[in-house]
Amino acid sequence: MKPARIAVICVAAVAAIGLAFVVRAMGSGSGEPTQVAAAAPAPAVPMAKILVAARDLEPGKRLSADDMEWKEVPAAEVLPEHFTDGTTPIPAQPAAEVKPADGTAVARVTRAATDVATGGAKSDWLGAVVREPILQGEAMLDRKVVRAGDSGYLAAYLEPGMRAMAIRVTVETAAGGFILPGDRVDVLLTREMKLSDAAGEDSGRARFATNTVMANVKVLAIDQTTSVDDDEKAVVGATATLEVRPGDAEALALAKSEGELSLVLRSYADTGGPSGRVGPSLARTPRTTTVRVFRGGDPETVVVQ
Repeated sequence: MKPARIAVICVAAVAAIGLAFVVRAMGSGSGEPTQVAAAAPAPAVPMAKILVAARDLEPGKRLSADDMEWKEVPAAEVLPEHFTDGTTPIPAQPAAEVKPADGTAVARVTRAATDVATGGAKSDWLGAVVREPILQGEAMLDRKVVRAGDSGYLAAYLEPGMRAMAIRVTVETAAGGFILPGDRVDVLLTREMKLSDAAGEDSGRARFATNTVMANVKVLAIDQTTSVDDDEKAVVGATATLEVRPGDAEALALAKSEGELSLVLRSYADTGGPSGRVGPSLARTPRTTTVRVFRGGDPETVVVQ
């Protein structure tokens, strides 16, 4: 190889090495290693809590606190009919169209819109009755339950095989108004009985007798009130709706025609006994007769049952 070509190659190699050092010095002017820029974090997705079933719920089930729980879902997926806790603002949803005549539907939509906007408490669902099957983890919807105040609530609230029957009451015959929905009562019948003489004829005299015709009967409502506030101590109404068996309803209807019915409030500690009719027959009027007793020549009528 010619000396001139060797000299050119050497100069080129030296120039390349020098250029590499220059580039390296420019890339790390502070003398510290170059760091790769971190990727910008993705924006957090707003989450909201909706009320869902904690277990499978069958129709007729009366809801308790253990039957429901809160579940976090993206706020954008919350529907107007979902029930939220109100901790996260929910995007505005178009209002649902409801027929003006459907008062129950209007109330449900209004309640759902309020729940989405302001949130609600799980206690608002306590005591509601399941209308349709609800699977575990499924959102609690108004159309699948019957809450107090909704149409058909009392029919759903009744235990299977039981009937609801109303009787007239006053302040005096309803323990001064201290009988509330959910209490247990005894039903007393006060009736007038005609007395007959020894010959079996009407003596023209009468006496009143009272006996218990129903025991440990559940009060479903006073007038149209099926529940009361915690701070409400008494409810005064004109009717009391009782939960009775079909056979007891017949006996109670007959007892209503025979005299005045009164409700006697039972203690909470005394509600575990049997419920229903007392004795084999409620409508049977006790047999009474009178015996005339002469004392010192003066007659005295004595009633014998």
